[in-house]
Amino acid sequence: MKAHDGMYIGGRWRPAAAPETIAVIDPADEQVIAHVPAGTAEDVDAAVRAARAAFPGWAATPPAERARHIAALRDELGRRAEEIAETVTAELGAPPALALAVHASLPVAVAGSYAELAGSYAFEEKIGTSTVLMEPVGVVGAITPWNYPLHQIVAKVAPALAAGCTVVLKPAEDTPLTAQLFAEAVHEAGIPAGVFNLVTGLGPVTGQALAEHEGVDLVSFTGSTAVGRKIGATAGGAIKRVALELGGKSANVILPSADLAKAVNVGIANVMSNSGQTCSAWTRMLVHKDRYEEAVELAAAAVAKYVPGERVGPLVNAKQQERVRGYIEKGVEEGARLVAGGPEAPLEVGYYVSPTVFADVTPGMTIAQEEIFGPVVSILKYEDEDDALAIANGTVYGLAGAVWAGDDSEAVAFARRMDTGQVDINGGRFNPLAPFGGYKQSGVGRELGPHGLAEYLQTKSLQF
Repeated sequence: MKAHDGMYIGGRWRPAAAPETIAVIDPADEQVIAHVPAGTAEDVDAAVRAARAAFPGWAATPPAERARHIAALRDELGRRAEEIAETVTAELGAPPALALAVHASLPVAVAGSYAELAGSYAFEEKIGTSTVLMEPVGVVGAITPWNYPLHQIVAKVAPALAAGCTVVLKPAEDTPLTAQLFAEAVHEAGIPAGVFNLVTGLGPVTGQALAEHEGVDLVSFTGSTAVGRKIGATAGGAIKRVALELGGKSANVILPSADLAKAVNVGIANVMSNSGQTCSAWTRMLVHKDRYEEAVELAAAAVAKYVPGERVGPLVNAKQQERVRGYIEKGVEEGARLVAGGPEAPLEVGYYVSPTVFADVTPGMTIAQEEIFGPVVSILKYEDEDDALAIANGTVYGLAGAVWAGDDSEAVAFARRMDTGQVDINGGRFNPLAPFGGYKQSGVGRELGPHGLAEYLQTKSLQF
């Protein structure tokens, strides 16, 4: 894997302030594949200053021209799709088919959606005797996770650029190579110098420096709820805008009238995708008591198709592997019935975890309350719809979910009562224009589509 030995700041690759580096490890074979700079507060300061200097010109650029730049970025990402997929496979461990179909392709669609929105969004409107202007908030500090490295970058950078903001990106230290490819694409797309800047490094160093920097007007963070709390507290002290997309413990509610086999199979596939490393994964499967054992058998049969090293990749690093295995051990310890998988590593090399299904899970168990972030499904039994709703809403999270029923109207009626930001109805397809974000401790703000663009705008009213 190729890697840059500097930071992308002010439209060029420049040496890092310190010589220290971070090793990038292939989680499938545990081998070091590259090194990238371990950034410092000095690097962050240089990047923020570059973004600050570029902001007036970019904010004044007509939306139609900003749209053309984002379209050029979309095209450049599309041209690099295979290289991006290979890089994601190498540093995240995603199976090649998933890397190409999701990790490389979805960001192209999202970038394209913002190329269109930048040219059509109503940045100005009349309300009575007032003219209301929607203006860019300023310099954005974007801190992205490793689980969908390019998608999360594009979901922040594209709307920020469409709004007229400039950006400093701090990607996850586990997947910095994808971020460097993105910076190359930005450069080739001709986006003006300083509008986008990249600083690699460790979260407690560069991430914290970015969140605290007085030159940053908005911090957009995706990651754990624990880190989100710290960023929120830091931003609150500075009266600074935040957008936080945090953890999830989403419920997959299967009502009695649903096609049980389809609901179970799609539910298992949803969690196994990306090795369970998806914040919106439906990790709690809720089934009526009369069909519970049938669902358990279907789930065990479905998960058997997900073979580690083939359809299921490794977890991102050794720490994550041990964390997920610890949750599986906790589930057994608390009395859940293990019907597939278990804590034993399925392969001798690589950070793999066996796809695991638990039955007889009760709502208060650790595995039913805490985000595991691995290929682990908990199946819970409910008595009636009110009981199902209480279980579905009975965590501190509220990011996503699913409802299955004999017809859409029945599923929608249940979904309306769920305390969560997004619900798939009978296997509804992903929509890159629909707002994505959470209730409760799953976050603040929304990403994707026009609602995602609005996060990067502030409002000015002119009275006549």
